[in-house]
Amino acid sequence: MGRTLGFFSILVLLILIIRASSSDDQRFTTDKIHFWFNGDGEQEQERAGGLSDEADSILMLERGPVARVPVNVHSFGAVGDGVADDTMAFRNAWYKACSLKNAVLLVPERHRYKVNATNFRGPCQRHLIVQVKGTIVAPDDPKDWDPKYPSTWLSFSNLNGVRFQGGGIIDGSGSKWWAASCKIDRTNSCKAAPTALTIDSSTKIRVKGLTIQFAQQMHFMIYRSDVVRVSGVRILAPKDSPNTDGIHIGESTDVAIQNCHIGTGDDCVSIVNASSNIKMKKIMCGPGHGISIGSLGKDRSTGIVTGYVKSVRFENVKMNDVENPIIIDQFYCDSPATCKNQTSAVKISQVIFRNINGTSRTPHAMKFACSDTVPCSNIVLNNINLETENGTAKTFCNCAMGFHYGIVQPTADCLKSSSCGGIQEDAQRQTHDPTHTEL
Repeated sequence: MGRTLGFFSILVLLILIIRASSSDDQRFTTDKIHFWFNGDGEQEQERAGGLSDEADSILMLERGPVARVPVNVHSFGAVGDGVADDTMAFRNAWYKACSLKNAVLLVPERHRYKVNATNFRGPCQRHLIVQVKGTIVAPDDPKDWDPKYPSTWLSFSNLNGVRFQGGGIIDGSGSKWWAASCKIDRTNSCKAAPTALTIDSSTKIRVKGLTIQFAQQMHFMIYRSDVVRVSGVRILAPKDSPNTDGIHIGESTDVAIQNCHIGTGDDCVSIVNASSNIKMKKIMCGPGHGISIGSLGKDRSTGIVTGYVKSVRFENVKMNDVENPIIIDQFYCDSPATCKNQTSAVKISQVIFRNINGTSRTPHAMKFACSDTVPCSNIVLNNINLETENGTAKTFCNCAMGFHYGIVQPTADCLKSSSCGGIQEDAQRQTHDPTHTEL
């Protein structure tokens, strides 16, 4: 997702629904009870679209003291000097902890554990905690990588009710992987590299207070999972490290991310196919490419997949010298070849941008470049103030219909006149009172 959005921004709220299915007749549904955050970071429930303060949540942990069973990786032969290979010690410690109720897998502080690619599989006994206080480091040379796991490093799958915490560090040692990337060295072929931390096919997961840094490619992937809470996580990589997305969410529902600082060479947060009910609060992003919803229908896959992005709200965002503060681009492609006007695209509608201010590095502070065949509709702007350091900020529209109210700078009158074949009916429906446009 190689678009540069800028240096620094804070996203306070994002709620979205993304759908991709093999036919128009299929329907993507979720339960009526959704897991979110409340103001102090503890859990809440959402019923019928509204947040409510409940004493208990649908998260996995019971109230009251629990007798924990410690499982220390040193008891299984881990050395923790950053040189010895501790992979088997971690695998064996995992098997033991996974088999015990109320276990705590301990990765002690003041140690560096070199661990090669591993899939830590469940299901496990109830109330497992993974307590990372030390540093887990990957082999720094791609030649030393386990070929059985070309695209993952630390992968956790088929889990229910597991907590990852402890304030430790997961270090992907990615510099040699970046140097071998086709985006850095164009004589090399393009190929996948490992994701540092993956949560796959799991539910009711909590990740709190970890640092994930210098990943070989993506830092943290949430895939095919639901009811995931991420808080107090730091993700770090140089701004020129290729494809190092911070948090990547795919085919997942009810994901809440709060109080995280993400700075990478690619998207701070990327969200792709079949994800819904994603909420983010108090996210500091920079360097990086911002919050991206994309790669839907990549490589013209919309020819066989019906997809849409709808019901998205970006709210209370501060931009600081950002290259593209507000952008919808259906012509974007992460390819050396020239991108052409798409004959088919993912439908984008019901997107609200509210209370967004700051500075744009480029004249086009707002860009709505939508497909000629599948235009964007119901784009709403409210209380926008974006300026450039030198010159006048502008808004660009192509096949994008919507409206604005309140103070909007730069002006976005093109949303009212950017008609595209078949969209006139949508434009008429958008003349209603903006107070009824809450998502």
